[in-house]
Amino acid sequence: MGNNEDEHTLETLVSQLCGGLDASGRWMRRGPSPSRLPLPSRKEVVLIVEELRAALFPGYFGPSQDSLEGVPFHVGALLDRVSGDLRGQIARGLCFACEQGQGCCDFDKCQARAREKAQAFLARLPEVRRLLATDVQAAYEGDPAATSPDETIICYPGMLAITDYRLAHELRLLEVPLIPRMITEHAHSLTGIDIHPGARIGESFFIDHGTGVVIGETCVIGKGVRVYQGVTLGAKSFPLDERGRPIKGIDRHPVVEDGVVIYSGATILGRVVIGKGSTIGGNVWLTHDVPPGSTVTMAQPKPRITGAAAPASADG
Repeated sequence: MGNNEDEHTLETLVSQLCGGLDASGRWMRRGPSPSRLPLPSRKEVVLIVEELRAALFPGYFGPSQDSLEGVPFHVGALLDRVSGDLRGQIARGLCFACEQGQGCCDFDKCQARAREKAQAFLARLPEVRRLLATDVQAAYEGDPAATSPDETIICYPGMLAITDYRLAHELRLLEVPLIPRMITEHAHSLTGIDIHPGARIGESFFIDHGTGVVIGETCVIGKGVRVYQGVTLGAKSFPLDERGRPIKGIDRHPVVEDGVVIYSGATILGRVVIGKGSTIGGNVWLTHDVPPGSTVTMAQPKPRITGAAAPASADG
């Protein structure tokens, strides 16, 4: 009797979880067919990013190399493997996008587009490496605790998050669905640093400490910008359409010009411009433009100490 009850309960649960979906079958994808692929695999995407990291920083990640002569072979093998794996994951994302938009998928067309996008992405890796070299140098020069550039590559969560962002951003520019966000959200889970792949970030970018940093989709960040933990570059409001839903694709996050320093806990909201060379102090809340060369700080609160051993106040 008990087993029958258990089976009935399980059948009811399955029915409740799989029923009640809308006509498009949202929240439940059907199995693969000649014109449909599974969704991109988070596990496979993470493995691809790790191999790309090893190719961008040979000798720092992945198997150690006994000699410089073996590095080109090692990098070549990594990129050959990444090329095929990435092409497959991109094809899955493209088929998913077809389903979302049209309810159908041209399998051969998605495969061809995936091949083109994977090749275009790999061709951008030298520029990604150049940008990352500037980020490494900025981290070393910007942190007196850094003993070498190598330490920032291996140890700093900011470098991990920036590396993943720069890879994801290139895929985003190529209009690859899903995968760019999968990459940056994995970095977010590891570091506490949330960078949307749509943000545009210039060279020599440094995130110190990093935990709690949020950089929104339409942020524009110039060269030589330094950001500390707990900084939010977010949206002030979300314009709504006639159905009361947020309008997507509009510029709603800050523009941070070259050489700006933003200290811990600062919150900057909306499409405001932080002028070149400005310094934004800790815990500042900003919703308006700042001219170039400005220093913005919070008013200093007066500490109040109570108790028998409290010293006399400065004003008597």
